[in-house]
This record gives sequence, C-alpha cells and structure tokens, in this order.
Amino acid sequence: MAAPPSPGPPPIDAAKTLKKVMADHFFELDEAVKTGEKKVAWCTSVGPAELLLAFDFLVYYPENHGAMLGATRMAPDMIPAANAIGYSPEICSYLTSDIGAFLQGVTPLQKAYNIQSVPRPYVLAFNTNQCRDVQDWFMWYARHFGVPCVGIHTHRDIGEVGPAQIADISSQIKDLIPHLEAVSGQKFDLDKFREIIGLSKECSVRWRKVLETCLAAPSPMNFFDATIHMGPAVVMRGRQESLDYYNLLLPELEQRIKDGVASVPGERHRLYWEGMPVWGKLRANAELFGSLGACIVASTYCNSWIFDAFDPAEPFDSMARAYTELFIVRDEAYKEEYVIDHVNRFQINGIVYHDAKTCPNNSNNRYGMPQRLADKLGIPFLTINGDLNDLRLYSEEQTRTNVEAFVEQLDEAA
Repeated sequence: MAAPPSPGPPPIDAAKTLKKVMADHFFELDEAVKTGEKKVAWCTSVGPAELLLAFDFLVYYPENHGAMLGATRMAPDMIPAANAIGYSPEICSYLTSDIGAFLQGVTPLQKAYNIQSVPRPYVLAFNTNQCRDVQDWFMWYARHFGVPCVGIHTHRDIGEVGPAQIADISSQIKDLIPHLEAVSGQKFDLDKFREIIGLSKECSVRWRKVLETCLAAPSPMNFFDATIHMGPAVVMRGRQESLDYYNLLLPELEQRIKDGVASVPGERHRLYWEGMPVWGKLRANAELFGSLGACIVASTYCNSWIFDAFDPAEPFDSMARAYTELFIVRDEAYKEEYVIDHVNRFQINGIVYHDAKTCPNNSNNRYGMPQRLADKLGIPFLTINGDLNDLRLYSEEQTRTNVEAFVEQLDEAA
C-alpha cells in the first residue's frame, strides 16, 4: 500500500486579515470614483507613490492589477486584444494583459469584489526604474482618459548610486510638484510628505523583518507565500494600514520559528528564486517544490519593496536614493554580489532563474550570470522558461521534469 501523502504546511493565519486589507483597498478606490470625494492617481509599483499620497490622492497600481490577471489566469485571453491595436506579443505581458482586459471591459475585480472596472485616474505617474514599458503603458491610458501623465526617468546599469544620480532624480521628483498641485487643487505640504516617507520607511523595516524570518531553518515562510503577503508593501506603502498588517504577520512568523513550523515540511534544500513569479502557477509551483522538500527561502523579486534609504529628514534625496538603489537598474557586478550575499546568509544550496519571455529587465539569466555565480559559489542552478503572465509561454510538464531533475542533482550533492 502506498504511503499517505505528507501533510502540507499549516496556513498562515494572517492571510485571513490580508484578504480583508486588500479588499478594503479596492473598495476604497471604487467608492472614491462613485462619490468623487477623493481623486485617484495611478502609480507604478516602485514609486513615486509617496508624493501622490502627500496630495491626498488614493493610489492605484496597474502592475498589481496585472499580477491579478496573471494569478487568475485571465491574462492569456486578454493579451490578444492589446496585440490587435499594435502592442507586440514580445513586450511586457502585464501591459498587454492589462490593456487587453480594459479593452474587453473585464477585470478580476469583478469576481473578487463585485467591482466592475478599474478606477478612473485624474493623473498617472510612472518611474522607469523598472523598464520603459511602464511609460508606454501609462501613456496609453493618459491618451484614453485625456488626463496628464508625468514621470521620473531613472538611470540604468548603475554600480554605486552616486551624488549625480541622486541630484537628478531628486530634481525630477520636485518637478512633479506643480503638475500634482494643479490636478489635486492642493498646495504641496512638506511636513505631510515627510510623514509619509516615514511610514514608507517603517513599512520597509517591517517587510525586511518578515522576509528575514526565512533565515531560520526550517523556514516559516517561502517565496510563494511572500508574493502574496508583500501586497501591503506594494499598494499601501506610506499608509498606516501596511504597518498594521506586518505588525500582525511578523509575530506569527516568529512564533512559527519557535514552534519549528516549516512552510515546507521535511525541508531538505534551501533555494533562491531570481526573476519574476509565474503568476498563474504560484500554487502549482509551491506544491511542486514543496513535494520535493525544496523551500525557496529568498528572492530578488520580493526584496524589491525594501527601501532602506527612506529618511523623513531628507525626503526628496532619500526617496531618490530608495528608488534608484533598486536591483533591476544596477550593473552586473552589483547584482552578482547581491545574490552571493543572500546565498550565504540564507544558507542556500541552489538557484532557480525564471527566464520570463516578456520581461527581459527582470530576467537575469541571459548574459552569463548563472554560470558565473555557479563558478563563484559552487552550487547548481536551474533555468525555468516561462513568463510572468502569458501561460502560453510556459510548459508545466517541462517545468516539472526540470525541477525534479534539479532536486535530484541537489540530493546527490548533499
């Protein structure tokens, strides 16, 4: 008789609160559109949200909506509508699935919250520290709605972030103020801006502590959990709600460490995930790695919402630094040292690279980094071919076969 399957990890209790926190975020946006009492601004996930909050905008993040389209597996059906109006299948599938969904009048918010559409913006604000796609994405909506689109253009391939970059980005942030005053009807309040920067700093401190609970062995949480629990750090940074949530989550994870509760029961291997999630396969991949005793304990992606540089005493310069120290805009030498540091600190014995077809900026396996790090660290790596949203570019069977072979390799090396 076959042995019964090993029990899965106990769920994280705070996830119940998280569902309400995220629901309230979308209900607040929807109510603002209906009543007109507050204005909505759209923002890229890595800034400049704090400045928008200083003008009392409610902030909506299209990238978060793109991830929802991916996680609900709606994206592949939405992308062709964007392709039909000229957006290439080769560009960001967040962009194409989001615009495609808008063109078709659908959104995952309908099923999740009975909210019929994304909130209409008064202004859109982007930062190209992720890629140029966000600018083109936001400009499409600005043309559609006939509203302003403003942005920050970040330097690329940076080693050390120096005074020249900080001065430039800080100046660009300040240049947004007159535009936001005109749209909001409010004068800029420096003290309020400082307060919001402080809240973002505290959110970052807490989110880092959450991720660093995975230093424990066995780890109380894994990468797939973190992609869900990072929600407040993404969409509520600069607001008290984000602190309240992590003040709830962190003690629970610390208690799991004390009790020896493992997110992957029988944890044998500790892995690093480099690149974007495959949003439509979060559960499948969590179950796959977990069934093999492999726990992904750290990632570049989930660390993207740690902003150590925020400082209310220097709000413009610290915001400029925080949003320019981002992993994605740094040079190869910096990126390699960053991964090496995490491999050493988190006791990692294998690296998984996701080559996301439509996200070259977040796919760091294409220019020899895996081979260089394998030589430096003496640990194996695996490359998964896929995409963040477009599941037509992902093979579940191929992924399963490759992951199983990779874990066998780790077992032999143990």
